[in-house]
Amino acid sequence: MRRVRLRRDLPVPMPDGVTLLADHYAPPGGGPAPVVLMRSPYGRRGLFGLVYGRGFARQGFHVVIQSCRGGFGSGGRLDPLGDERDDGLATLDWLWAQPWYGGSLAMYGPSYLGYAQWAVAAEAGPDLKAMATQITASQFRDAAYLGGAFALESALSWTTLTDGMSRPFGGTTAAFVAPRAARRAVLTARPVAEMDLASAGRPLPFFRDLVAHHADPAVPYWDKRDFSPRVGEVNAAVTMLGGWYDVFLPWQLKDYLAMRAAGRRPHLTIGPWYHVDGRHGRVSMAEAVTWFRAHLLGETSRLRRDPVRLYVTGAGEWRGYPDWPVPGALERRWHLQPGFGLGPGEPRESGPDRFRYHPAHPTPVIGGPVLLADSRPRDQRRLEARRDVLVYSSPALDADVEAIGPVRAELYVRSSTPWVDVVVRVCDVHPDGRSFNLCEGVRRLGPLDGPCGEVRRVEVDLWPIGHRFGRGHRVRVHVAAGAYPTIARNPGTGRPLGEDGPMVPADVEVFHSPAYPSGVVLPLCAPRG
Repeated sequence: MRRVRLRRDLPVPMPDGVTLLADHYAPPGGGPAPVVLMRSPYGRRGLFGLVYGRGFARQGFHVVIQSCRGGFGSGGRLDPLGDERDDGLATLDWLWAQPWYGGSLAMYGPSYLGYAQWAVAAEAGPDLKAMATQITASQFRDAAYLGGAFALESALSWTTLTDGMSRPFGGTTAAFVAPRAARRAVLTARPVAEMDLASAGRPLPFFRDLVAHHADPAVPYWDKRDFSPRVGEVNAAVTMLGGWYDVFLPWQLKDYLAMRAAGRRPHLTIGPWYHVDGRHGRVSMAEAVTWFRAHLLGETSRLRRDPVRLYVTGAGEWRGYPDWPVPGALERRWHLQPGFGLGPGEPRESGPDRFRYHPAHPTPVIGGPVLLADSRPRDQRRLEARRDVLVYSSPALDADVEAIGPVRAELYVRSSTPWVDVVVRVCDVHPDGRSFNLCEGVRRLGPLDGPCGEVRRVEVDLWPIGHRFGRGHRVRVHVAAGAYPTIARNPGTGRPLGEDGPMVPADVEVFHSPAYPSGVVLPLCAPRG
């Protein structure tokens, strides 16, 4: 029986003299054939080699798994996100010169590996026939600065992870240690700019870069790290897999829409997954094999009919759709009502609701999308009992209600300081009282958003949703000014993120009346079944 052949540690030269290492898996037979390229900062052995290297090679592809700059034997210094375009294009030049290169190419990989695909996709030329991207996006800037706030836990845990993996004997151990170290660090009294010292024991350059550029994410630092402007130029066939609870889903869907606007027909799958959820691995591999065999080998019979496949939570079923947003979904505003009510009826006259946010004791978060933790919905009742969280609930539903698509909130708020965060969350309340978070979003306000003494209209983009609220359930909305440690606390002073100093509480009023129709906009669909 012919077997997959493995050659380890192939040197791949970069234009600046650095050498990156790659492993090559040759399919049975070993002659020229299409190639699947993966570029990873997480190593290239273990499960990577077994599942992806041997798995794709058994399907008839050459597979190259390369370690990104600065890790796992590759030379140079890891500059996260900064070198993937230049190193990726140099790797393609090397690949095309190999005698076993068969004239066509695909790229595969989740998270950072997916970002590395987008970094070269627009310039890879006609040989790039297909891409399979999972839980990723063409830019990570907006995920780092959520609505203008700072994604503290995700940024700290990832930079701690990559630092640990770069150390001797770090390897996969760092994947277990880093999230716990980051969680311990955010509970300390250190200023944000020094939390890497508590998490990793030393300064982490990328974490400090993220902190330094928080005030203005449009600075040149991000120019070579943002590939979203060129997504519409990608000619390769792209399939995307995401999760309803993944940190990158909103920006992954922007990539999908950019391809659709350019006339492309990408495929999209969204399941009930979070970022490090092992359940999506088998699905992503199966979809990629089908995709690559269709676009590199011409075997199209196994491609699904509907380009969009969504798992509808609450209903517990997979569904096919022709596009995203799904056709037929209608935006409906559910207004905040007097007495902390919520419903699709017109808002009634009432005074504002009030709470005080104390940055020294920030409003915590229970669940929600973070990078290296289980982000599945969790019971929110302990959070809802807090004085710094406003809770608005609908009556029990007399019929199923399905919401599938983008979600946004429009609130009218007044605060005692111009620097305040507005956090909005949508929950499904079960008949027994359990309240599970489905999607959320944040918007950081400053003086440019209006004087603090005036009522300000605030739009907040929440995570997309694909959910059925069952008969007898209730729809619930939270309004708060913090979600710690998912986002860094807002000190209420406007000082730069990395600076320590006094903190100012914010007294927040939320208005809801015919003049101030605060509410959440849900994409409602006619329930199936």
